[in-house]
Amino acid sequence: MASWWWTWLVLVLVLVLPSESGPELDPYKVLGLSPKVSQAEIKRVYKRLAKEWHPDKNKAPGAEDMFIQISKSYEVLSNEDKRARFDRYGQLDDAQPFSRRDNFYFDETFFSFPFNGKNQRDFGENKHALHFTQYVQQVVPDSHRRPYLIKITSDWCFNCIHIEPVWKEAVLQLEALGVGVGVVDVGNERRLANHLGAHRTPSILGLVSGRVSFFHYAVAKEHLLQFVEDLLPQRLVERVNDKNHLQFLGSWHELNKPHVLLFDQVPTVPLLFKLTAFSHRDRLQFGYVDQGVSETSELQRKFNVNTYAPTMLVLKESTDKPADIIQAKELKKPIVDEFVSNNRFLNVPRLVNQELFDELCPVKQFHRRRKFCVLLITDEENTFGHQAFVSFASANSKEVLRFTYVYQRLQQPLCEVLLLNSAPPPPQVLILERRGAGKALFKPVSQWNGSEDDKLHLKEALQRLQTDASILSHESTLPELNNEFAAVFVLRWFYASCDYLSDVIEDILHNNWREMMPLLSLIFSALFILFGTVVVQAFSDSSEDKPTKFKPKDVSATIATSSRTPKKNFVEVTELTDITYVSNLVRLRPGHLNIVLVLSDASKNILLSKFGKEVYSFSGSETLHFSFLNIDKHMTWMRALLDQAQDPVPLDLEEDGPDQRPDQRPDQRPDQRPDQRPDYSGIVMALNGHKKYLCLFKPVYTGEESSKSSDDEDGSGRSRTRDDHRKSSRSRTQWTLQLHHKLDRLGLWMERLLEGTLPRYYLPAWPGVEAISPM
Repeated sequence: MASWWWTWLVLVLVLVLPSESGPELDPYKVLGLSPKVSQAEIKRVYKRLAKEWHPDKNKAPGAEDMFIQISKSYEVLSNEDKRARFDRYGQLDDAQPFSRRDNFYFDETFFSFPFNGKNQRDFGENKHALHFTQYVQQVVPDSHRRPYLIKITSDWCFNCIHIEPVWKEAVLQLEALGVGVGVVDVGNERRLANHLGAHRTPSILGLVSGRVSFFHYAVAKEHLLQFVEDLLPQRLVERVNDKNHLQFLGSWHELNKPHVLLFDQVPTVPLLFKLTAFSHRDRLQFGYVDQGVSETSELQRKFNVNTYAPTMLVLKESTDKPADIIQAKELKKPIVDEFVSNNRFLNVPRLVNQELFDELCPVKQFHRRRKFCVLLITDEENTFGHQAFVSFASANSKEVLRFTYVYQRLQQPLCEVLLLNSAPPPPQVLILERRGAGKALFKPVSQWNGSEDDKLHLKEALQRLQTDASILSHESTLPELNNEFAAVFVLRWFYASCDYLSDVIEDILHNNWREMMPLLSLIFSALFILFGTVVVQAFSDSSEDKPTKFKPKDVSATIATSSRTPKKNFVEVTELTDITYVSNLVRLRPGHLNIVLVLSDASKNILLSKFGKEVYSFSGSETLHFSFLNIDKHMTWMRALLDQAQDPVPLDLEEDGPDQRPDQRPDQRPDQRPDQRPDYSGIVMALNGHKKYLCLFKPVYTGEESSKSSDDEDGSGRSRTRDDHRKSSRSRTQWTLQLHHKLDRLGLWMERLLEGTLPRYYLPAWPGVEAISPM
């Protein structure tokens, strides 16, 4: 016996402990990044932290360990496969991921079938697997930065096998461009498939900005690439030539964005450039120059572009001199992302909303370097002072300083706080550092007209700031900035409406009737209601002028029709006994549930009637069966069921007292009831015979309390002289009323049961048939 216990203990330790062990470190927390950060940002933060914690430069006791963690974190996050594995399974090594249900190892060749079974899926399929929670919390928000291509598949799907080679080839190319990929297994994620509107397998759909579009063409790599490109908005990249380049580049001041130009020989805009434009459309403006046409020759000579290799350049405040440029025979996504991420802002951007303010002037954090903002408060007419401020910022660019400006007319609340009463009117230069809770430390430096004296004063203030940050002597709470681009929302809404209408037309042209059925049903219902209203109104108006004649035979016909007994609908409820125990519970088919009402002989009629009314709307489902259990006969089985649950079942039930039973004699005293026991009447259990678990509904009385007897109004105490028969009758009525309201919330509980949100209590085995036998 002792050896058996030791064997069991060792088996538990081997199976349980490894599955609960977490990763050695969290690379996102080590680098101080969020899971949605780009590769360019990961590389930039790694360079800064590696330089800061390198043991040759940092002599702190834990510097070497911190440097090792930083290097290990960058190794995981810089590799897309390792990063995806950590995001999904929390693993840092290359081991095959597993879940709690996969603690045992089976040889895959033992169950080798030529179908799309779970044992045939490679790691790439598991890496792209989507779950409902992950889709809602991660994929949908991320679809506002990059499109997603999602495949709907299932086990034993023959057509899924046919498209698998084309799918893998397209996925390899699209992932290299930055497109997100997902796979939904209908067998495991039926809820997600229904949410996406995918009713057949295989299906391929695209997701952009939370909007789902279906793929209707033959499954070929070229068609999939074109489908992803069509998902993107049509106005991402503007065609630039010799005629419109001045207008395009000169809009930097109005849009408050740098402009990115791509020079290439191909007539169509590369998909990589479109995806980059979609990801950074809020911070940059993108244009494409086709070097193969004569209308761009002057533009090529102006920027001295190499015609034999793609060239990408960024222009900021200066429309003649690029701020940054790259040339390569083949532009890769990491190179493009790093180039664009390093040029997301102008040299001196304007604070146009709170989001931009939070990004340019972040709140001080103890584990990061301090950031100071040099802010120019000016107006639209002061162009000379703005140009001088831009030239000063370009010559004094440091990582700890960020030069910005605001227009006093557009950001009046902020300027009123920063411009003190004793300070001179704008234009004015200030230095500020943001703190928590909306507070900021700041110091007005001087007026700014762009003169040499103004530049000298500002330079001296910045030098003192490097040695003594206490010069920021003023503190105040800053208001939230006005959104200067709020009016653009109307245009965005108009463009989104146009895109939606084009998708609807495309769905109709491709006869995607199943997905279009809700919209068509709504349209035809509205037309039917409108037409029916017009017809009824026309007939009613014409009949108002005609006198109505009363005919006796019509009255008799009406009475005969109304006297017919309507057809009664009912719910079939069977009793759970030793005869029906195996068929209704033990051998219940997978996916089927038996809804069991617990009652007693005294409450049988009342509870069954209420139970039928509450579950009638759910009786059309073929997977639900309805039964009742007589607790007076099968109390042993009920207690055995609750005792065998792996988790304690929360039951706080009152005991059957003498004042709760209508069959008690009026002359019986409370101390004459030795058989008091928990009142299980009104409990409803959902029993899953295949998976061996139960969900529990506890009765809650929601009815109105019975009003006090009017006999108590008389203070002479006549109510105490009523006979025992009146007391017994009133007690019986009150008990029946409370019993009738025990199942008031059963309908809400059934909805949660079908949603799968109820707690489940698992059992190692169902109680034996001897426990269900009659007592």
